[in-house]
Amino acid sequence: MMHSVLINAVLLSSPDYEVLLGSLLWPSETWPETERVEALAALIEGLGELLSRSDPQPVTDATRRSIMDQIESVIWTRCMPLLSKISAEPGEDARCRESTAAVCRLLRVCVARCSEDAWKRAAQFILPSLQPQDEVLPGGFSVEVASESLASLIPFLSTDDHLTDTILSAALASIRSLPDASVPRIIMRIISTLLRCCSGARSSSILRSILEHMCSWHSSENSAIVTERSLLCLTSLSDHLFQPHSSDTPDPRLYVQFWRIVQDGLTHTDSLTRKRALYLLKRGVALSEEHALEVPSSASEEDEMLFSWAADRLEVLRNFWEDYVLVMETLEENQIHVVRPVLNRIDTLIETTVNSCQGSGWGLFHPSWLLCVYHRMFHSENKSLTKEGVCHLVELHVLQHPAFASSFSQFIVGSFMDVLSESSLFHRSPVERVGECPELAVKLRVFMATFFTSLPQEERRGVLLQLIQQLSSKHWSAVPLLFVCESLSKLPLEPLLGTSGLAAIREVLRCTMITHQVLLRGAAQCFLLNSALSLTVVSEVTLDDVFSFLMCFRPDESLCRGTQLWNQVCAWLLKHEGSFKPRIIDGDLDAPSHKKETVKAHVQEALLAFLVVPACSGQNERLPDSREADKLARAVLLCVEMQRSQELISFLDSLLSPLLDTLSRVSTNMYQPLSKSDKSLQLLLRLCELVAINQDKEDDVQVAVKAMLFRLFDPILEFILRQLCGGLQELCDVERADLYLCVLRQLVVVCSSSSQHCSKMHQIAFPKLIKFGLTALQNQTQRVPTVADQVPVAVAMASLAAVCDLAARERTDMQSETISALKSLNDYFFNLTTSSQHQACFGCINHRLVKPQLTDSGSLEAQGILQQDWGLIAARFMRDQWICLNFLFKTFGIPASTADAHKAALLCGLEALTLLPSDLVLPVLSFIQMVLPHLVGGDEALCVQTVTCSWELVQGLNTNAHDFWPALRGFIHMAFQRRLLSLPKDQAPDLKAALKQIASELLELSQTKSGVYGVLTQHCCQTWLDTDGGFTSVFNYLDIVTEACVYGPLMRKDQRLIQDVHIYVEQLGGACAANIAVTNCLLFCSDNRDDQLPRICVLAFLSRLDSTNVLHQRLMEELVFELLKKDAEISKSKTRYHSNSLQHRVKNRVWQTLLMLLPKLKEEFVDTLLKPVFEAGFGSNHASVKYLIEWMMVLILVRCPQHIESLWVCFSKAHEHTKTSICTFLSVLVHLNVIVPHLKDKVVHLRKALDVILQSCLSHNFSVRLYALLALKRVWHLTENMVEEAEALRSLSSVVGVCLTQAEAMQSTGNASKNWIRIQEHFFFGCFHPTRDFSVETIFYTFPSLSELTDDEWIPLWKFEKFVKFAESPSLPLRNGTRDLEQVQPGDWIQQDCSEQGKEERWAEVQKKITPSRLGIQEQEPELQLIPPQRAARLGKQPGALLVVASLIDKPTNLGGLCRTCEIFGASALVLDSLRHVTDKHFQSLSVSSELWLPLLEVKPMELTEFLQMKKSEGYCIVGVEQTANSQSLQDYRFPEKTLLLLGNEREGIPANLLQMLDVCVEIPQQGVIRSLNVHVSAALLIWEYTRQRLTSDSTKVGNKRE
Repeated sequence: MMHSVLINAVLLSSPDYEVLLGSLLWPSETWPETERVEALAALIEGLGELLSRSDPQPVTDATRRSIMDQIESVIWTRCMPLLSKISAEPGEDARCRESTAAVCRLLRVCVARCSEDAWKRAAQFILPSLQPQDEVLPGGFSVEVASESLASLIPFLSTDDHLTDTILSAALASIRSLPDASVPRIIMRIISTLLRCCSGARSSSILRSILEHMCSWHSSENSAIVTERSLLCLTSLSDHLFQPHSSDTPDPRLYVQFWRIVQDGLTHTDSLTRKRALYLLKRGVALSEEHALEVPSSASEEDEMLFSWAADRLEVLRNFWEDYVLVMETLEENQIHVVRPVLNRIDTLIETTVNSCQGSGWGLFHPSWLLCVYHRMFHSENKSLTKEGVCHLVELHVLQHPAFASSFSQFIVGSFMDVLSESSLFHRSPVERVGECPELAVKLRVFMATFFTSLPQEERRGVLLQLIQQLSSKHWSAVPLLFVCESLSKLPLEPLLGTSGLAAIREVLRCTMITHQVLLRGAAQCFLLNSALSLTVVSEVTLDDVFSFLMCFRPDESLCRGTQLWNQVCAWLLKHEGSFKPRIIDGDLDAPSHKKETVKAHVQEALLAFLVVPACSGQNERLPDSREADKLARAVLLCVEMQRSQELISFLDSLLSPLLDTLSRVSTNMYQPLSKSDKSLQLLLRLCELVAINQDKEDDVQVAVKAMLFRLFDPILEFILRQLCGGLQELCDVERADLYLCVLRQLVVVCSSSSQHCSKMHQIAFPKLIKFGLTALQNQTQRVPTVADQVPVAVAMASLAAVCDLAARERTDMQSETISALKSLNDYFFNLTTSSQHQACFGCINHRLVKPQLTDSGSLEAQGILQQDWGLIAARFMRDQWICLNFLFKTFGIPASTADAHKAALLCGLEALTLLPSDLVLPVLSFIQMVLPHLVGGDEALCVQTVTCSWELVQGLNTNAHDFWPALRGFIHMAFQRRLLSLPKDQAPDLKAALKQIASELLELSQTKSGVYGVLTQHCCQTWLDTDGGFTSVFNYLDIVTEACVYGPLMRKDQRLIQDVHIYVEQLGGACAANIAVTNCLLFCSDNRDDQLPRICVLAFLSRLDSTNVLHQRLMEELVFELLKKDAEISKSKTRYHSNSLQHRVKNRVWQTLLMLLPKLKEEFVDTLLKPVFEAGFGSNHASVKYLIEWMMVLILVRCPQHIESLWVCFSKAHEHTKTSICTFLSVLVHLNVIVPHLKDKVVHLRKALDVILQSCLSHNFSVRLYALLALKRVWHLTENMVEEAEALRSLSSVVGVCLTQAEAMQSTGNASKNWIRIQEHFFFGCFHPTRDFSVETIFYTFPSLSELTDDEWIPLWKFEKFVKFAESPSLPLRNGTRDLEQVQPGDWIQQDCSEQGKEERWAEVQKKITPSRLGIQEQEPELQLIPPQRAARLGKQPGALLVVASLIDKPTNLGGLCRTCEIFGASALVLDSLRHVTDKHFQSLSVSSELWLPLLEVKPMELTEFLQMKKSEGYCIVGVEQTANSQSLQDYRFPEKTLLLLGNEREGIPANLLQMLDVCVEIPQQGVIRSLNVHVSAALLIWEYTRQRLTSDSTKVGNKRE
C-alpha cells in the first residue's frame, strides 16, 4: 500500500512519464541493484493503473502508445538479458535469488500491460531452456531461471490450451531428463502453477495428463530413478490428486500403475523416496475413509486391483492400513529392539489378507503389499533385522495356500534368493551347539518343501528353474549355497527338471563354486546331484545328457566310487533304464519314439564313436581333449556297477572289446592313427584313476580292471617306451609325454603285485628310459637348437624324473638293473667342476632348456604353443632335475662327499629357488632338507641364508592357497628337521635364532591364516617323539610348545562360520559323499586347518611323556613354569579384559594344561608349585579360570595333604585382596570331603575349617556369606558323619546351627533365596567330584561348556581321536568315567567381583542459570512495552537473518527449548503453528521468558507451502534436516546469510509434499546406532553451526580491515 501511494505521488508530481520511466532503466550490459529493479516494477505497475483509468486520460494516445512500447521493450532489452546474465553465474547465491525474484516480478508486471502476442513470444523464448544442457548457452537461461520466469507468465497463458499443453509437455519431459536438483523446481514452479491457474475441467485434464504420463513412464521404464521422480511429482501434486473427485477428475486410486509406483517406492533404497510413497499411501487411505469412496468403483472395474476400499468393511480396512503404516514406519528405525515389538502386526496383516480372500480373487488386500514389508526387512542396514525378516518368511504358513504361493513365487526367486546369499544369516545362535545345522537352514528345508508342494502344478517347473538359475546369476558364498542346495535336495520326488534344468545346475557347478572351500564345495555338489536324481524328468533327457551332467561332479570332491551317492546314481540308472529319451542318430527324425535304450547299449555306442578319429593329416596333432574320456570312463564304471550280479571280468571285456582290441595292437599296428592310440590310453588311464586300483582292499570292479591291465601290459609298455625313447619330437608331444608317463605309473602300480611284470619293468623298461634320457642330456647340441632338438630333451628329463619318483616309492632293490643305470645318472649330475670364480660347482644342475627356433615352415599352432607354453615346459624341465637329484642324493649321495661338494649342491638349490616358479619348488626344498645338515658346522651363514630365502618364498605365496600349503609343509620339514632342531647349545647360534624368529612369524601369520601354526606344531611334536635322540631339542624350542598350549581360535566371525559348517558336514558322515571323497583325496596330505589342532597336537605330545623319564620330567617342569609366567603376566597387566576375551581364554588354556600335567609331576615339584597356585587364587579371575584353579588346589591337597596349613594361611591373607579370593578358598572347602581322608589330624583341621568359615559367615559381602554358608553346610555334614570328630567339635554345634538356620531362612527372602538355590545346584558344587571326574573330557570339553565359555574353546573328544594318537593312562583317562556332568546345564550363578563405589562427591562448581522472568518486574517493565527487535536492540544484540520455521512441531516442551535456543543465538524470528503455545506452562518452563525477546510468527501447517514460496521469492534459501541420497553433511555445508530452517514433526519429520520445496537437505553426521536426534537437539546443532559460520566470517572481515 505504501509503495502504491508513493508511486502515485511521484506520477502526479512528474507528468513526463517517459522521462521518469527512462530514468529508472539501466544499461542492458550491467547488473542493477535489486532495489532498482523493484522500483521499475512498481513504476510500471503504477503507470499501468494510471493508463487504464476510464476517467479522462492524463496523457495523449500517442504518449500512451509510446509508454506501452517502452514497457514491452523492457521485456526484451532489460528482463531477458538480465535473466540470461543471472543464469550464467555459477551457483545460486542470495544475490541471484533476490535478483531473479525481482526480475520475474518486473516481467510479470510488464507482460500484464502488453498484448497477448507478447506473452506467447516470451513463453516460447523461455521454453527451450527447459531442455537438459551441460552449460547455459549465450543468451539462454538456466533451468532454475527458466522455471521461475515461466511461472510468472503462466497466469496470463492459462486461457491458451495449446500453449499450456506445450508447457506441460516440456515440463514433463524435463522431469525425465534433467538432473535431480532441477526436478523439484520444475514441479513446484511450473506444474503446480499451471494447476493453480487453471480451473474446472481444464485443471482436471492437466491433472489426468500428469497422472497418466507418470504411470505410463513407470510402466515402460521401471527403474529406481523413474520411481523416485514419479513419486516426487505425485507427492507434490497430492493436494490436487487426493480430494473428493467428480466424474471428470482423475482418481489415482483406480490406477493399478499408480499403486505399483507406490509399492516400488516403499521398497526403494532411498529413504526419502520411501517416505514419499508412504505419504501417498496414507493420503489415499485417508481420502477413502473420510469420504467413504468405493474402490474400485462400479464404473471402472479392473481385473487386478492392488488397492480396494469398501464402506461396509471400514473397521477392517482402517485397522489393516494403520497396522501396515506402523510396520513400514517402524522398519525405518533399523533397530531390532524397536522393530521386534511390531513384528506381531505383520502376522495380523497376513491373517487379515487371508481372511479377505474371496473365491479366486484377493478381496480387499493384495498380497503384494506384504511383499513390500519383507522386501524392506531384507534390505535393512541392520543384519539382525534382515535375519528376522527371512526367518519370519520361511515360517509363513499362508504359503501353503496355492494362490499365495503363486503370488509369492517371483519374490522368492528374486529378492528372497538375493538375501539368502548373505552368509551372516547362517551364523550359529547362542543356543546352538557346534556342528548343529543352523536354525535358518533347518527352517529353509521345510520352507522349500512346503512352498513347492503348495505351488500350482503348472508353475512348479518354471519356478524351480528360475531358482536354480538365480544360483548362477551372482557369486554366492560357500555357506549359503550349501544350505540352499541342501534344501533343494529335500524337495519331494517330482519330475520338474528337464535338459534346461540340468544345464542350469551345470552352470552353478561351473561358475559359482570354483573358489569355495573343498569340503563345502563337495557337499554342495552332493546335494545338487541328489536334487537332480529326485527331480529330473527322465523322459526328456537322453543318457548322453545324463553322463555329460555327471561329468561336472568331481570324483575327488563328490561323485566317488564306493560312496552312498555313487550307489544312488547306479540305482537311479537301473530304475529308469529304458525310460530315457532316445537319441536321434544320423538325423533319423522318423525313428520310433518308443525305442528303449539301455545303459550298456549306450556305452557301447559311445565307445565306438569315441574311438572313431579322422584320417591322419600327416602332421602331429595336439593331444585329444580328455573330457570325453572322463565322461565315457564314468559311464563305463556306472554300467559295470549296475551289472554286479554278472561275472565282471567277462562283462567288462565284452563292454570294452573295441578298446581292448585297439590297445592290444597299439604297439604292432603301424597304421593306427596316433590320436586313436592316445584316446584309448586316456580312457584307460581315467578308468584306473576312478577305480583307484592302488587301494589295499580291492573290490570286484578293481580286480576286473586290474586283470584287463595285466593282459594289456606288454603292448602298452612297448608302445610307451617307443614313444618316450625318440618318438616324440614336436612341441605338441610334450603334453603327450605327460599322458604316457601317467599310464606308465599306473602300470607300475599294477605290476607291483606280479613278480613277472615287476621284473620286466625294472630290468627292461626303467633302464631303457634312463639310458635314453642320459644320452639325450649328454648329446645336447651347442648350435642354435630346434624344436626337434629340445623336445626329446624335455621328454627325456620328464621320463627320468618319473623313473626316480617311482623307484623311490617302490623301494627298488639296490642290485637291480634300474639302480645300476641310475648310478650313471648320478655321476652325470654330480660332476664337480671349478667355476670361473674358482669355486666348486655342478655344471649339469639347473641346466636351462633354451627356447628353440622354429623353421619357416612351422605351423601357427606350433608358434602358439611356443609363445604360450615354453616357459612352463622349461620350468618343469628344471623341476624334473630336482626330482631326480632328490632320489639320487638319498640313494647314492654325492660321489665326492666333501664340504665343497655339499656347499656347491646347496648353492644350486638356492639358485633354483630364485629361478623356479613358486608352485614347482617342492623338490628343491626336499633336496635342501637333505643337504643342509652337512653344512651347519662348516658354513652356518649359507645355511641361514638358505632358510631365510626359503621362508621369504613361502611368505610370498600367502595369497595363493593352492601353492602356499604344500610349500609351507615342505619348508617346515626342511627348516625344522630333527638334525637342525637337535644341534648342541654351542653350535649354530645364528641358525637357531633364525628358526626361532621364523617360528614367531609363523605364530603371527596364523592369527590371520588358520592352520599355519598347526603345521609347525604337528611336525615338531612328531619329530620330538618319533626319533632317537631328538627329544632333547625340545628344550631349545620350548616357546613353540608353550605357545601351542595356549593357542586357539581368534573368534573371526567369517572363519568361525566356515569352521562350524565344516564340522556340520563332517558329522553327516557317509550320508554326504564329500566326506569320503575329500578324505581319500587328502589321505596323504596333512591339510587340517582346524584352529584347535596346535593345542590338540601338543596335548597329545604331553600325554605321551613318561613321568619316570628324567628328560620328560624336566620338560614338564619347565613348561609348568612358563605357563605360570604367562598367566602372571596377564594378571598383572593393567588392561581389563571381559569374559571370553583373548586374555580370558589364554588364562583358561594355561590352567587346563596345568591340570592335565598335574598327575605326571613329581611330588617334590608339586611342593614348589603350591605357592604360585595359591597366589593365582588371590587374583580376580573369570568363573571358568576360577573353577580350574580351585580344582587344582583340591587335587594338590589330595596328593600333598601335608600342605593343608598353607590353605589356612591364605584365609588370613585373603582380607587384603578382593572378595573373590575368599570365595575361591571357600570353594576349596566345599570339597573338603575329598581332602579329609588324606589328613592326619582330622579334628584339628576340621576345627580350623569351621573357624574360617564361621568368620566369613559374618562378612558384609553377600557373595562371601553365600559361599561361607555353603561351605559350612558341607563341612558340618561331613563332621556329623564322622563320630569321633563330631564329638570333639560339639562345642560349635550351637553357632553352626544358628548359621545354617539363617541359610534355610534365605529360601523365603526373594533374590537371596534364588541365589542360595542356584549356588547349591551349580555343577562345581553339585554333582562334580574333583578326583572321580578327572579326565581329558572334563577338562577340555565339559568344564568349558558348563562355565559358559564360548564354544570355540570346547575341544570334543572326537578331535583327539581323529587328529592325533592320544596316550591314555589310569591317571589321565580320555573319557569321563561317570556321565553325571552330561546331565547338568550351565549354571547362571556367576560370582561378581566389583569393588565398592565410593560415596558420590558434591559438585565443586555449579553453573547458575539466570532466568530473566525471575528478575524484578519493575526492572523489566520498560522493556516489555517494546516489540522484540526493539527490546533486543536496547540490550545491544545484533539482529540475525536466520528464520526458524517450527510450524510442524506440536510438543510444547520442544517449542519452548527451541524458542530459548533461537533467542540465545540471535535468530530473526521463530515461526509457530499457533501462538497459543506461548501460554502453555510446559513451553514456559523451558523457554524461560525467551519469547519476550524473540519475534514470533504464526503460520498454520496448511499455509506452509505458500509461506515458503513467498520466502523463496524474498531470496531465502530453504534448508531442511533430512537424510536423503543428496543430503549435504552439516560439517561441509556453508549457510547463506538469508537462511530459512524448516523443522519437521517429531515423529514423521518433514512431510513428503514439502520436501521438494527444500533448496538443501542437511544431514548431521552420526557415529552411534540410534538413527535420529530429538528435533530440538537437531535444530540447536544447525542454529549453532549457522551462528558459528557468521561469527567466523565477521572475525575474518574485522581482521582484514585491521590489516
